[in-house]
Amino acid sequence: MRFNLWLGLALLASVLRGTAGETNPTAASSEPAAMKRQIYQVRGVVQELKPDGKTVRIRHDEIPGYMPAMTMPFEVRDPNDLAGLKVGDTVSFRMVVTDNDGWIEQVKKLTVAAKTGAPTTGPFRLVRDVEPLKVGDPLPDYAFTNQFGQPVSLSQFRGQALAITFLFTRCPYPTFCPLMANNFEKAQQQLLTMRSGPTNWHLLTLSFDPDYDTPARLKAYGEQHGCDPKHWTFATGQLIDITALTEQFGMYFWRDATGGISHNLRTVVVDARGRVRKIIPENKWKPDELVAEIVKAARVKQ
Repeated sequence: MRFNLWLGLALLASVLRGTAGETNPTAASSEPAAMKRQIYQVRGVVQELKPDGKTVRIRHDEIPGYMPAMTMPFEVRDPNDLAGLKVGDTVSFRMVVTDNDGWIEQVKKLTVAAKTGAPTTGPFRLVRDVEPLKVGDPLPDYAFTNQFGQPVSLSQFRGQALAITFLFTRCPYPTFCPLMANNFEKAQQQLLTMRSGPTNWHLLTLSFDPDYDTPARLKAYGEQHGCDPKHWTFATGQLIDITALTEQFGMYFWRDATGGISHNLRTVVVDARGRVRKIIPENKWKPDELVAEIVKAARVKQ
């Protein structure tokens, strides 16, 4: 009996030691997510401070191994990070990037405010004199080349609700071009699986980086996002046409002195009659909102 009692106590002690040494399953499962976080130290010049108190547009230097020099808006999670900043301030900051989000923190002013001019627009390029488009206006016809190297024109989508967004495939920042592609992917999935939903709809993603975004690259990029070619086209074309269309919707892109592309964002919904229904600025919209607009646009009587 003494031996059995001693053996039982020894086994109990062993179990307790093992339990004390186990890793917390919750902590273990969260570790891979933490490992996906990337942090970059960046330097740039403040171009604009948005009224929301948490968004700042910065012309930043190249981030080696991640993206070229660009001018783009960044969000902070703590508004105090932007306290005291002015347009023209040179700043350093940490850029934090995950698979589907990005923000900046620890923003520090390096110099006093200085006068800044307009952003460098890079080499001269020919542009058309175009009028801005507003809700209710007919969509002009432009010709592009799709991901299969085939010609495609905007007029061929007449009779369908058409959603258009703009990006370039080299853009890595998760809340910019990748977000536009991810949102279109989610919208496509919702529309394809919608019961009693419309079938006369199409998504069009236009690249404004035609030198790099060849049909083959656009095809590969589309496949990464589950593109159904029957309902989603990736395309690019002549810069004169791309520039004309983007400027009509209030979107601008340019190359700085280093060759990096800077831009803002626009997403557009055109109804089945070929008239502009919705112009959505920037990146705050959700796939559900886009789907709702597309459904309404598809059901407009021609």
